[in-house]
Amino acid sequence: MKSFACIIAVITLIIGFSACERMPQIIQPTTAQTEDGISEISIGLVLPLTGHLATAAEQMNHGFDLALNEINMASSNNTKFKFIVEDDTSTPEGAVAAFNKLIHQDGVPVILGPATSGATQAAFPIAQENQVVAISPTSAARGLSAIGDFVFRIPLTTDVVILRGIKTTQAKLGYQRVATMYDETDLFSTDRDVALREVLAANGVEVLTTEPFQSNDTDFSAQLTRIKALNPDAIFVSALPPEKPGILIQGHELGISAPFIVSSLTSVEVEAAGAAADGAITFMGWLSTDDTPGNQAFVQNYSTAFGTEPSSFAAASYASVYILAEAIKTAESTDSISIRDALANIKDFDTVLGKFSFDANGDAVYEPKTLIVKDGALQPFE
Repeated sequence: MKSFACIIAVITLIIGFSACERMPQIIQPTTAQTEDGISEISIGLVLPLTGHLATAAEQMNHGFDLALNEINMASSNNTKFKFIVEDDTSTPEGAVAAFNKLIHQDGVPVILGPATSGATQAAFPIAQENQVVAISPTSAARGLSAIGDFVFRIPLTTDVVILRGIKTTQAKLGYQRVATMYDETDLFSTDRDVALREVLAANGVEVLTTEPFQSNDTDFSAQLTRIKALNPDAIFVSALPPEKPGILIQGHELGISAPFIVSSLTSVEVEAAGAAADGAITFMGWLSTDDTPGNQAFVQNYSTAFGTEPSSFAAASYASVYILAEAIKTAESTDSISIRDALANIKDFDTVLGKFSFDANGDAVYEPKTLIVKDGALQPFE
């Protein structure tokens, strides 16, 4: 990789814990200057702007842009962050092409993305091989960060949230016989279903059936009808954003009374499912009402800017930029090796997600949550 050997960056983080000001200040030039004298730190951004996951990408892009604008507005000099955005077309192949373009043509030292586990599995080895830092804001399948020391992830991984979530929900709901559904064409969904069945078996829970479907499916009636006939105590669903509302709506229409426990259910999907989402449970790492540093300011600013409350995807994207800014500040450089080392040493950094650290594999460490939909909104499961 063409390194930024001559580049020196000093970023001073100004963090106010009054819940309204949490913005880093960039104080020295680091990259090429624009015509108006502004020095820009280029960051690659890979999102599924088109294809199956374009709706989720819009939420993520809002989170990235809000953090970028806050950081740049807080700068008292002429040094700014700049995104170079590439569309991965919601495919692993698209993510590979985006990473190669950003690394070999644009020469960025760090990339935020990809979004999905399948795309991350395909693209992370390219970043590792070229010694470019890659930070996925939303991919959660197990093992993806363990491929090397230049790759990191922001969401809590599948094994972490499932262990806590099943312990919490089984204690209250007492389920002993369950069914699972999963997207057999998606890495995150397949990995999550395997992890679910492993943890359920370890807790003495019988899985009556496992029903597969595929991305872009819209009719889940056959799977749900088979599940209903077995009368399970709960139904676990592992899916990407576009399919989750349809599954909840069709389950509601069939009169299924067992609770649905759905992977990473967001406020956007709850709204799309309407009344059918009531009582649905999810295992997550963020809630809009959390009293974490800066979270209420983030929710307010996001709602004002975009006319809707942020989803967990937007929150993770927003946090990603601040975590990267903290690493660049600590590294005092935009050299990829220096950023990598600084990221690896982040411990208990205050974010909207809570106290944030990376473990030895580059995976996130913070407090997981179990949530339930009540009155049309995600709330703590109690």
